[in-house]
Amino acid sequence: MVLSFDEAGALLDEMAEEFPPEFYEDLNGGILLLPEAMPDPDCPGEDLYIMGEYCNDQMGRYINLYYGSFAALAGLEDWSEEDWEDELWETLSHEFTHHIEGLAGERGLEIKDADFMEQFRREREEGD
Repeated sequence: MVLSFDEAGALLDEMAEEFPPEFYEDLNGGILLLPEAMPDPDCPGEDLYIMGEYCNDQMGRYINLYYGSFAALAGLEDWSEEDWEDELWETLSHEFTHHIEGLAGERGLEIKDADFMEQFRREREEGD
């Protein structure tokens, strides 16, 4: 099941209200649901997508979630509405963790993400 952009946005709005106000400290750009898919540039030709990203740049601090990435995986894996909820929640929570760590000057999750991708690449190369 592929939810529409508006349906996914409504779910995301509901979820965002569940996080405490402290999570929004200095998140001046808020949470954005963008329509495009974001294939992972490090894995061309793979069904690997960037679901979201925490940004801290000249525009400020904000979280992007990529509807098209969610929709692509939902179509490949035949997601239910519950799967959408789980994936949106997990991704939003993940990006909030990047934000909070960024405010604290920490990089633990960033390092963990890099380690995960390195392990993923090694396993793919060994499987070829």
